[in-house]
Amino acid sequence: MDEANGRMTQQPTTTEPTLRKSLKNRHVQLIALGGAIGTGLFYGSSDSISLAGPSVLLAYLIGGLAIFMIVRALGEMSVEDPRAGAFSYYASRYWSKRAGFVSGWNYWFNYILVSMVELSVVGTFVNYWFPAIPRWASAAAFLVVIGAANLLGVSKFGEFEFWFAIIKIAAVIAMIVGGLAVVAMGLPTALPGVKASFANLFTVDGGLLPHGLMTRGADGTWTGLLMALVVVMFSFGGTELIGITAGETEDPRRTIPRATNGIIWRILVFYIGALSVIMAVVPWDTIDGTSSPFVQIFDSVGVHAAAGILNFVCLTAVMSVYNSGLYANSRMLFSLARQGNAPAAFGRLNRHGVPVAGVLVSVAVTAAAVVVVFLWPDFAFNYLMSIATIAGIINWSMIMVTEVHFRRRVAAGDGPGELAGLRGEEALGRLRFKLPCARVMPYVVLAFLAMVVVLMCFSDGYRVAVIAGVIWLAVLLAAYQLTQARKRA
Repeated sequence: MDEANGRMTQQPTTTEPTLRKSLKNRHVQLIALGGAIGTGLFYGSSDSISLAGPSVLLAYLIGGLAIFMIVRALGEMSVEDPRAGAFSYYASRYWSKRAGFVSGWNYWFNYILVSMVELSVVGTFVNYWFPAIPRWASAAAFLVVIGAANLLGVSKFGEFEFWFAIIKIAAVIAMIVGGLAVVAMGLPTALPGVKASFANLFTVDGGLLPHGLMTRGADGTWTGLLMALVVVMFSFGGTELIGITAGETEDPRRTIPRATNGIIWRILVFYIGALSVIMAVVPWDTIDGTSSPFVQIFDSVGVHAAAGILNFVCLTAVMSVYNSGLYANSRMLFSLARQGNAPAAFGRLNRHGVPVAGVLVSVAVTAAAVVVVFLWPDFAFNYLMSIATIAGIINWSMIMVTEVHFRRRVAAGDGPGELAGLRGEEALGRLRFKLPCARVMPYVVLAFLAMVVVLMCFSDGYRVAVIAGVIWLAVLLAAYQLTQARKRA
């Protein structure tokens, strides 16, 4: 009350910006779908096919089931407690602050390295049409454009990812339809005397399991179904992005379960379905990696501009990976700051609800990493990407362990929201989106991931990743101890 004139005066109020829940159901659905489709499918599928032949379909099914359970575990926590930073926040809240630190910084650095590699190759796709443009200029241009888009708000990120995913999905569906048409007409394949048919999956050069479970060649390299699992698992990197979006989704309790449950069907259609068609039209032993199997399919139906079409699709896939990576990294830094595991500046938001410091620092570090790639490409790809490779398994393993701790805390009465105060089976029974067979499933998945790490030791290309992973974990644990010592000083 203003006593001088008897009028009520309104005291100034300040409203702290918050994350905007602007991601719609269509955004999250396509983000989930796009996360499982990348250059690994369009070009990298030839590597997994050469390792296992048609049995690679079993590898994708087994690996897909494991990834589905990992995302289901993350979904269980995300539905009850939707937060930015997802697994890092959950690890800190339900496991330990150390676990939150390791999980968050591991994921952030992993996506920095992935973004680094994606941006370093974007120039090769641009040079397909414009060979005079330097590769570094293409990388810089996309770095700036995607960075600027992420500063505009989460809804803009969602729109970018929606259309990136539409392009990738359209390419895969077109390939499947074209391949089915070739099979239906029984046209000749690249192998003389062999027609396009799904029977080729069982009759060409050794049948379904041409290299068995594991076979060592004369040159000392290992092939077979189990070795293909190593390549296949890394094709699924990015599916956990669903959990990151939970904190900015309009209706996470409805949208997250729908997007998560759809992952297994997407894997069946877009990986197993697509590769089945590819090997029916192009016999697996003629796929040598010199060109994408997708290009060979399009060529088979008379679309001779296939290479140009796929080049455009791969360009959008690279942009999608970096767009998703920058979004995930900025939110991860935001979550780490709120946990006290990163500088407080990363926890501040602008009027659009964007953690600007997290976006800008992630852009700057990625730019520096891209420079490293251009200056020392052999070092970057042989060593830095090894850390990124093993970081994915570290992240997935920590999600499963965190889910075990989450359930223990819920049963002890320390659950989030409406679960708080409830105990035992009553509390666990109230979970809205449960991990199937939750008493044993985390341990089954952890055993599977451990098997993949052991299999990596049989490959010269992946063995360095295992060593790098041990060193990387030691660095993260040491960094946590140093930050805690500094706080106590």
